[in-house]
Amino acid sequence: MFASRLGAAIFFLLITTVHALHFYLDANEKRCFIEELPSDTAVEGHYKALEWNEEQRSYVLEPSLGIVVEVDEMESGHNVAKTRGPPDGRFTFTSHEAGDHSICLSTNYTTWWSTTHIKLYLDIIVGDVKPDIERDRSHVSELASKVRDLNQKLEDIRREQQYQRERESDFRDLSETTNGRAVWYSLMQIAVLVATCTWQLKHLKRFFQDRT
Repeated sequence: MFASRLGAAIFFLLITTVHALHFYLDANEKRCFIEELPSDTAVEGHYKALEWNEEQRSYVLEPSLGIVVEVDEMESGHNVAKTRGPPDGRFTFTSHEAGDHSICLSTNYTTWWSTTHIKLYLDIIVGDVKPDIERDRSHVSELASKVRDLNQKLEDIRREQQYQRERESDFRDLSETTNGRAVWYSLMQIAVLVATCTWQLKHLKRFFQDRT
């Protein structure tokens, strides 16, 4: 308990959105850090724990080692998340309230007389504020409504263009019919004029022959 309180006293505050560090702890020790977070903020952490091996005289990845992660709100004491994972893993949580959050890490070794030493790497990434789903839905609905209006206007324009094409086709047919009738009327006038002139010439010729 004293080690936990001492560890909590030396927590670091949120300065950037990404924190990377490594530290050492004993098998039965808990190490805590403080993150000051806005409300509804996603946080992702990646850790890697190496156990000291006397035979190899180095820190190695031990599959039997487990890491326990606990996240609590400092002001209310509410537990936000508690997970137990492999020596190399991730954890995620979303803050419900703004303020300091305690992120504590410990091992699954519970023997008090254990002398195992752990070297633990930790990266903490503070993400963006969780999106407002309702606002996004309303925005999408508004965009969908605008798209429907645009589609309706495009449909109206298409119908107007189709109507204009039909009118143009009708006007073209009417013009061709009128032009055809005008041609036939002109031909009939020419035929009447030719027949009238022929008749008049014959009549005049007969008239002069009778005079002589």
